[in-house]
Amino acid sequence: MFDRVAGHYDTLNSVMSAGLHHRWRERAAKRAELSPGDSVLDVCCGTGDLALELSSRVMPGGHVIGCDFSEPMLDLAREKTSARGVEGVRFEWADALQLPYDAGRFDAVTVGFGVRNFADRERGLREMTRVLRPGGRLVILEITQPTRPPLSTFFSLWFDRIVPLLGAVAGNAEAYEYLPESVRSFPAPKALAAEMSAAGLERIRYTVLAGGIIAIHSGARV
Repeated sequence: MFDRVAGHYDTLNSVMSAGLHHRWRERAAKRAELSPGDSVLDVCCGTGDLALELSSRVMPGGHVIGCDFSEPMLDLAREKTSARGVEGVRFEWADALQLPYDAGRFDAVTVGFGVRNFADRERGLREMTRVLRPGGRLVILEITQPTRPPLSTFFSLWFDRIVPLLGAVAGNAEAYEYLPESVRSFPAPKALAAEMSAAGLERIRYTVLAGGIIAIHSGARV
């Protein structure tokens, strides 16, 4: 499914978020509290936008690895990076539930709009925590459900009706029917914070943006 949507992914993200997804990624990158020379892993990197945002914060001397299980997404990320002449970033295939990296390798781990898609969220959170150095930060950027009208009413209309129509127009109806289903089944911000704590993170905090549609969580490895 992710392979099939790769070609339309960036365009539909911009349409669905009114272009705000870039700003949300900037906020998530800032939460990672990076410095020049740091090493960062961006899990479920997709077409590379968050990894590229991170790269500007670790140079000179640092590097970013973006990993994903969709090769078409990775190909687009590599093309985007090459076209922009960005250095210190590479993209490689990896399974988020079994990351091929040594424990304690990274100063920060990020994941933007990917935790929703983990087949086993507990395992994925523990894997991302494992590859962090002690004190390193995990940052999660994710869609969440607003609980108060009128935004909750608009959110339901947009995600349950309009988004699947956009996917159908783009020729990927299944993927954009899956999107609202994955959001509905995802834990609320407080519950996700508790899962992060159970995975071995501390100093957990979260910020809700866009009236309750987006949440950024962060925590540090014990």
